[in-house]
Amino acid sequence: IAAAERYLTSVGLIDFKDSYPHELSGGMKQRVAIIRSLLNHSPILLMDEPFSALDMQNRHKLQSQLIGVWKRFENTIVFVTHDVDEAVYLADKIVIMGKNPGRIDKVIEVDIERPRKRDSKEFIALQESIVENLDMGE
Repeated sequence: IAAAERYLTSVGLIDFKDSYPHELSGGMKQRVAIIRSLLNHSPILLMDEPFSALDMQNRHKLQSQLIGVWKRFENTIVFVTHDVDEAVYLADKIVIMGKNPGRIDKVIEVDIERPRKRDSKEFIALQESIVENLDMGE
C-alpha cells in the first residue's frame, strides 16, 4: 500500500485514492493504469500510447518517472507512440513502422546521453531527422 500511495502522490492522485473509477477523468484513469503496471514489476512492460490523454505537464512528469522506474528495475519497455518528442525522450531504440501493417521502415539507435534535454541540439536534430523520414515515407 505504501508503494501505491507513493506513486499516487507522485502523479498528483493521492487525494483520489478512495475514489471509484467512474469518479476519475480519462487522464486520471490513464495514470492509475500506469501505476498498476509499475507496481507489478513485470520484466516487460507493453505500453500503447499511455500518455496520450494527459496534458503536457503530467505527460513530461510521467515520462521522467517512467525512466526512473526503468533504471531502477531494468525492465524492458515496448512503448508505442505517435509523438516524436516522446520517442526521442524515452527511447534507446526507435522503430518506425511503415504504412503496411507489420512492416518496419527504419530502426534508429538513440545515443543521446541521459538525462535528455528537449532543447539540446542533438535532441532537436534527431527529432527533425525522424520527422523528415516520416514525411518521406508518405
